[in-house]
Amino acid sequence: MEIKDYKHRTSVTVRFHEVDMLGVCNNAVYLNYFEYARLQYIKDLGLLPEAGIFTDEDVYFMVRNEINYKAHAFYDEKLIIYSRISFIKNSSYGFEHIIVKDRTGEIIADGAGVFVHVDAKTKKPINIKQNMIEVVKNYEPDVKILREGNK
Repeated sequence: MEIKDYKHRTSVTVRFHEVDMLGVCNNAVYLNYFEYARLQYIKDLGLLPEAGIFTDEDVYFMVRNEINYKAHAFYDEKLIIYSRISFIKNSSYGFEHIIVKDRTGEIIADGAGVFVHVDAKTKKPINIKQNMIEVVKNYEPDVKILREGNK
């Protein structure tokens, strides 16, 4: 993962309650930063329902999270989170993130996650809608489309 491969960026500032007794941003907080960045990405691409989140039948469950810690962030530091959708399969897609210190550009963490599109009633995997695929492909031309049977 290289920053040049990411178009989307979101910023956050480390808040006091996110710092642990060691004086650094707690490791669990980075998953919240990833989640915030993913939602901003989806909003910015116009993929949220007009009535707001959780108002339609599109349900996505996170099934995988991974994170690699490279350096510490401290209270009141501004961070930039670079995000992208790296692949789309039949019913799942993957996000990748890089977090850097705004002031220095130092990479402090990177990570990835996988979501599965499920039927709201049965909670069974269903195909990702073609509209989402097209919107993401237009924004991320290098996204890997790994769908079986040309669905």
